[in-house]
Amino acid sequence: MATSLVGDGVFLVAVAWQVYTLSNHPSALAVVGLAVALPQVALLLFGGVLSDRLDRRRLMVGADVARGLAVAGIGALSVTGTLTLPALAALAAVYGGATAFFGPAFDAIVPDLVPSEELPGANSLDQLVRPTALRLLGPALGGLLIAASGVGVAFFVDAATFAVSVFAVLRMTSRHVANANEEGASPIRDIRAGFRFVRSHVWLWGTFGAAAIAYLLFMGPVEVLLPYVVKNQLREGAAILGVVFAMGGLGAIAGAIVVGHRGMPRRHITFMFVAWTLATLAVAGYGLARLPWQVMAASFAFNALETAGTIVWATTKQRSVPARMLGRVSSLDWFISIGLLPISFALTAPVAAAIGVRTTLVGAGLLGAAVTLGALFLPGMRDQERVVPADARVSGARTVPSEAAMALESVR
Repeated sequence: MATSLVGDGVFLVAVAWQVYTLSNHPSALAVVGLAVALPQVALLLFGGVLSDRLDRRRLMVGADVARGLAVAGIGALSVTGTLTLPALAALAAVYGGATAFFGPAFDAIVPDLVPSEELPGANSLDQLVRPTALRLLGPALGGLLIAASGVGVAFFVDAATFAVSVFAVLRMTSRHVANANEEGASPIRDIRAGFRFVRSHVWLWGTFGAAAIAYLLFMGPVEVLLPYVVKNQLREGAAILGVVFAMGGLGAIAGAIVVGHRGMPRRHITFMFVAWTLATLAVAGYGLARLPWQVMAASFAFNALETAGTIVWATTKQRSVPARMLGRVSSLDWFISIGLLPISFALTAPVAAAIGVRTTLVGAGLLGAAVTLGALFLPGMRDQERVVPADARVSGARTVPSEAAMALESVR
């Protein structure tokens, strides 16, 4: 994961720079974002079913092979000077479709590898490694590669990291037993069973729904307009964009270290939503920033708060959802949370053209924060805080109260 995510961090910078080289307009990056999001959303539920039915390791390997080949294809076209925006979008769609199978399998395999009492530490480690690779080392390396050798070479480096990921996944030993017929032979029946489970728990459907609306409001503007602000309004280069992403990585590392040290907060649902609210407010900082260090500070704050909540959310989900359902619930988490992302990407460019890039970012942060905080007050949302999962009682897993729980909350 660490090696692959370094490559993904390179990809973050490379794809933004490549798109704005081909077409220096926010709508171009919105098209590529849409190309990634649409197949990912369309295939997520089936990815969840397969992750419960099949060997999760092999599903992850197949997804990594497909993503590696897609990124290598982008690199080849870029190096030869034949890359077009439609070709980039098509290969990005392959990447997004493969991610729909990798994501649920990855989420569900963690409890197959790690004892229950170690889940908070494992998720903290995940959230420590992830930003270090994805938001710190990867973007910094991407900026250097683009400056030294060109954007095509950066894509090739990303493609090569998937081979390392495939080798590592194949070396794993998992306790997962596939449930080929547990819910019946029909994948549709399996998906319906997952929906019924989610619908019966407010803490699940409420969190999924809040994330969907908040992501609709701010994810497209952040992904599309942040590189635009750095390049066209702050007049900075790819290296500064890489540093902005890297500061986000440092923030995420800080969030992971704090939660990993303190353990699960007793009021974990409250913690999640307060941290996520403050993280979403930080999006407004991107629109208010006038200097590069201000954008970096907003990136640090957003990622620190998001990561803190994500660790608590992942641990709560892994402890409270039955293992036989975890792949489907994880796929529904992804499906509902990012289901409106294509609309977010599609609306970003016209909204920014109508009201301005900075106003769009500020409005996205304020509205997204209001929606996130509002979900905390859904009837029954905090009932989960009074439930101690059976595995936590048996294992004696830490549920350490945290002063941060009163001030922070985390992200979908």
